[in-house]
Amino acid sequence: MELRDVVHLTSGVVMAHRLRTFLTMLGITIGTASVILLTSIGEGLRVYILHQFTQFGTNIISLQPGKAETFGMPGVATTQRKVTLDDALALLRVPGVLKIAPVCFGSARVEAGERGRSVVVYGVSPDAPDVWQFHIGQGTFLPQTDLHRGAPVAVLGPTLKRELFGTANALGERVHIGGRRFAVVGVMEPKGQMLGLDLDDTAYIPVALAMKIFNKEGLMGVDVLFSAGVRADFVEEGIRHVVKERHDNEEDFTIITQTEMLESLNKILNMITMAIGAIAAISLVVGSIGILTMMWISVNERVGEIGLEKAVGAEPRQILLLFLSEAVLLSTTGGVFGVLAGIVIAQLLGIMVPALPVEVPVLYVGLSLLVSICVGIASGVVPARRAARLDPLEALRAE
Repeated sequence: MELRDVVHLTSGVVMAHRLRTFLTMLGITIGTASVILLTSIGEGLRVYILHQFTQFGTNIISLQPGKAETFGMPGVATTQRKVTLDDALALLRVPGVLKIAPVCFGSARVEAGERGRSVVVYGVSPDAPDVWQFHIGQGTFLPQTDLHRGAPVAVLGPTLKRELFGTANALGERVHIGGRRFAVVGVMEPKGQMLGLDLDDTAYIPVALAMKIFNKEGLMGVDVLFSAGVRADFVEEGIRHVVKERHDNEEDFTIITQTEMLESLNKILNMITMAIGAIAAISLVVGSIGILTMMWISVNERVGEIGLEKAVGAEPRQILLLFLSEAVLLSTTGGVFGVLAGIVIAQLLGIMVPALPVEVPVLYVGLSLLVSICVGIASGVVPARRAARLDPLEALRAE
């Protein structure tokens, strides 16, 4: 029996029972489409979150107060000593370090005349826009002055500026933040949101003044920008050496490289995507049961045909191949339709709900088709072996 004979006989049997074939393939189609749709949402979420973090640049190392330690429970950060402005300034001595952005932030009410708005206020250094890849839309950023003092000036996010001053020019105007008076020297370019935090609805003031407003003795962290030509682990070790030296050789702080953070995030998000795909793949099991049921019925209906084929010389392996081909054809066709349906639905969902990140993963498209073929083989092997083992005389007598 040649390959074209197998294809001809298989397609003929499938087309002879169109309704049953359609219902059988429907289970595989729905299962495959579910896998593609849900993994597309999961992959879109992964790409979106990684993009949110990389928009601040990739050559950043963060110094956080407190050493992460584990006590049989989720990690708890314990702090023996604060990270100070002097610690932050000392990091500029580390080879490869270009600029630093010490950070102290909190929620405060920003008022201009009769208008006021409670927002997140960031106390930062003048180099923060270079470290975080932010850009000024109007005016200038915080002036280069002594970090321990800081001039009473503020830079507003575009949303905050619009809420306080409307379309009027805000440069040179006065605002009150935490009971202190500040002159507006700049307005940032729109940056958008990051994980639900509106970066445009905020204000930036000198870090020393923020520490006084929020009554903080130490910084909440220091972001360090290092040269692209220097290895991150080299800079990390330099930061660790400098800060330990200032903290009586105690490592009571945590250093986080962006590479490590992105790798950890990527692993977690990949696991989530895989879990979502595995849940959706349960429907493929249902589809495989449908193929198994149909093939079992098909064997019962074609006992006489099997007996005749064996009587004229068909070998058991040829009968096995014929029935396996039918199962694989059903599952593969259903898988192809499922992939197409999943991609179309995912794209339509992305158009209808722009806020929902959707990214069709090529890997899962290929895996879905492969799984569909495997489902067909697994579902068809038992009925096919039963058909191949039928005794030709008994089969003809039953007919």
